[in-house]
Amino acid sequence: MPLLIFLTIFVGAPLIELYLLIEVGGVIGALPTILLSLFTAALGGWLVRMQGFSVLFRAQSQMANKEVPALELMEGAMLLLVGLALLLPGFITDAVGFLLLIPPLRRALIVHWLKSRGTLRPGEVHVHTETRSERIIEGDYRRDD
Repeated sequence: MPLLIFLTIFVGAPLIELYLLIEVGGVIGALPTILLSLFTAALGGWLVRMQGFSVLFRAQSQMANKEVPALELMEGAMLLLVGLALLLPGFITDAVGFLLLIPPLRRALIVHWLKSRGTLRPGEVHVHTETRSERIIEGDYRRDD
């Protein structure tokens, strides 16, 4: 069964992508199709980079608070796969990649996957969102009169 899934993903998916690229190219032309594919790759790369920094900063914040950034590490790994999907030419991989760039959807998929494996039990997900009133900047000052 895993071999069938592997074969479907690595043989069937590129064939479907190729068919869709040919069909879109027949409708809008070859050059616009290539430019559209390059545009989605560039836009996707930029968005993955921005979200990657966001996940990195959240992980650093959790480590500074002596917390384990487990979900952030999983999000980082998923963003790596999303970046790969967005760089591959094709509209289906781009659509899946852009969907997984939605942070609540990405986190929900990770939590669902962890729960289905028995790794995460209900009630263990703690999402910390920082508000402006919680931000503390430490420092020294002196008053010069």
